[in-house]
Amino acid sequence: MKIKNNHILCFGEVLWDRLPTGAKPGGAPMNVALHLHAAGMNASIASCVGNDEAGNQLLSFLQNSGLQTNLIQIDKNLPTSEVLVHLDAKNNATYEICEPVAWDNIILSKALRNKVEHSGLLVYGSLAARNPVTRETLLQLRNTDVVKLMDVNLRPPYDMPEVVELLIHKSDIVKLNDDELKRIASWNKLKGSEAELVEWLSNHYDLKLLCVTRGANGALLYSNNTFYNHSGYKIKTVDTVGAGDAFLSGLIAALLKELEPSNALELACATGAFVASKAGATPKYDTDEIEQIMKQDYEK
Repeated sequence: MKIKNNHILCFGEVLWDRLPTGAKPGGAPMNVALHLHAAGMNASIASCVGNDEAGNQLLSFLQNSGLQTNLIQIDKNLPTSEVLVHLDAKNNATYEICEPVAWDNIILSKALRNKVEHSGLLVYGSLAARNPVTRETLLQLRNTDVVKLMDVNLRPPYDMPEVVELLIHKSDIVKLNDDELKRIASWNKLKGSEAELVEWLSNHYDLKLLCVTRGANGALLYSNNTFYNHSGYKIKTVDTVGAGDAFLSGLIAALLKELEPSNALELACATGAFVASKAGATPKYDTDEIEQIMKQDYEK
């Protein structure tokens, strides 16, 4: 799969995760863009915040992180998004997502269209498409020759099959977790082993690459009718907020570096494990620590 250049446009939600330990910047597309930027990749974020203090603080955070904010629109009526994050006894996260918020109203601007036309990779999720305005903007952005990567993010009640499947169609790369794989299969009245469902989903939607994450148990890639597996890394989990986004950033970095699938999985799993070992979705990026996690493969 050829990506025409190394410019990555991440599209969708930016928000504040209200954790028991305090507020942390979040939103899957923003998290991915931040990790890619920290890893030295050419990443941008397109979204919308409210004309409020929470929005101003998010913009300041992004600027201080080194990401440009020229594609962050400001909505005069809708508030900046905030999400209540609940952690269970094992520090796994569940989310309360309010609506409507500013990122539900991302407009197709001339600057946004120009950016995607000059990008090699467009990264988006299903959550951002929950309401019509942002959904239509995303559908228009996909009508270009950019490589399209969808991060499935089934957050009830924003997991409408007709919207999710619309987005999977015409995507080149799809990343989802093992539960989401089963749920999408069930919409089509299908059951089977993980391998059978992976083969079905990849063929049904004509995907170039499919990635299934399994939490602490690693992940798999399916490409060119071949399975690649990684069992994951053992770390002390602080919380899982943003770990999947970090995994995806590692996978994207590996794809742009044209690493072999098995090596791409190593980097992705290690990046996800690194973030799970820290508080919040966007801890300070540490390449040395990620490489140290990857050494587990060679110490087995």
